[in-house]
Amino acid sequence: MNPSSSVPRLVVAAPSSGSGKTTVATGLMAAFAARGLAVSPHKVGPDYIDPGYHALATGRVGRNLDAYLCGPELIGPLFAHGARGCDLAVVEGVMGLYDGAAGEGELASTAQVAKLLRAPVVLVVDASSQSRSVAALVHGFASWDPEVRIGGVILNKVGSNRHEALLREALDASGVPVLGVLRRAPQVDTPSRHLGLVPVAERRTAAVEAVAAMAAQVEAGCDLQALAGLARSAGALSCEEWEPPVIPGRTRPVVAVAGGAAFTFSYAEHAELLSAAGAEVVPFDPLRDEALPEGTAGLVIGGGFPEVYAGELAANEPLREAVGALARSGAPVAAECAGLLYLCRELDGQPMCGVLDASARMSERLTLGYRDAVAVGDSVLAAAGTRMRGHEFHRTVVEPGAGAAPAWGVRAPVRRVEGFVQRGVHASYLHTHWASEPGVARRFVERCRTS
Repeated sequence: MNPSSSVPRLVVAAPSSGSGKTTVATGLMAAFAARGLAVSPHKVGPDYIDPGYHALATGRVGRNLDAYLCGPELIGPLFAHGARGCDLAVVEGVMGLYDGAAGEGELASTAQVAKLLRAPVVLVVDASSQSRSVAALVHGFASWDPEVRIGGVILNKVGSNRHEALLREALDASGVPVLGVLRRAPQVDTPSRHLGLVPVAERRTAAVEAVAAMAAQVEAGCDLQALAGLARSAGALSCEEWEPPVIPGRTRPVVAVAGGAAFTFSYAEHAELLSAAGAEVVPFDPLRDEALPEGTAGLVIGGGFPEVYAGELAANEPLREAVGALARSGAPVAAECAGLLYLCRELDGQPMCGVLDASARMSERLTLGYRDAVAVGDSVLAAAGTRMRGHEFHRTVVEPGAGAAPAWGVRAPVRRVEGFVQRGVHASYLHTHWASEPGVARRFVERCRTS
């Protein structure tokens, strides 16, 4: 058994979204890290933004655990990979404890991940509008699935000493201990917009202050010693650590990976997979860099908020021209969501790279959900027929022109084709997790060597 598979761990969950999971989980990470512990941060589901705050709290890269995108069988190995060398791990849940992929039972829920990790759950309850009823709520969540072990409750938004006393009295008979009480307070400064919290890369100084405020709230209101003891009660995992498969090669082609404030959505494992497949991974910032990294043989542009920075991206004409020239040369280019928008002719009337004969614009409609996809034809990422699972999350629409084949056939919510394949370009709204199909990175790097 690997040492990382027995790391003490907690899953922070809640009855519903908006209960305070992010504040508690991030605060716990920061508070434990301040005590000198090496803390491994994790997030259930496809969220890209919370892991940025987790990374600030711990000094380690935030990692996702998504049983839909990666399959339940990879949850333990991916956790062990991220938790290697750590003293404790904190896993922030998603939505309500038992909420998962629509129509798929427990799949991708926080409860499923907690069971796969054999980890105790700390339930964060918004107690602002209840007293004795809190016991019925906690009892229901604790008894719904006997395989889910709720090891404690943290009461959030408690109004007074009297309110706290009523809540504690009600919970005395539940058998679930109260491990923390957070009082009503002005919301920690974590501003949101159309797709959730504003990413750390866009507000780093303010984000550092917000994480410190979360840590102070948790330090003042929670029993960290009891929470650490609960984490140590997690069962050992009988799994090996996930490792990106190493593919030897005679050359190491440069793969440029977009970053900066406009392109913040990426999974840590993607860069690890590219590197293990033989690439030299070099980050760049499309807002600031006027040229691609020297020797760029391939380009990866992940998700983010180009709609927020459309004017600045448009103003960086030298880089837009460099991206266009690279794509026209036939070099491999992989773009997801924000990357797709950046490759269009225009975004909300602002000129983009013009790689694709398509225009993009903001929309009032939110497109959100997991997707089952199959590669329609061969591309730099996948052979025709390759099946992958993805996730869509955007408020933009792309109006295509001509000249490109679709990237994916998508089964739900309606059957349709999606994305673009054009020479070496693979562009799509789907966010995918390459750990579920390591051949994607291997294929991409090999095309970088030969294109």
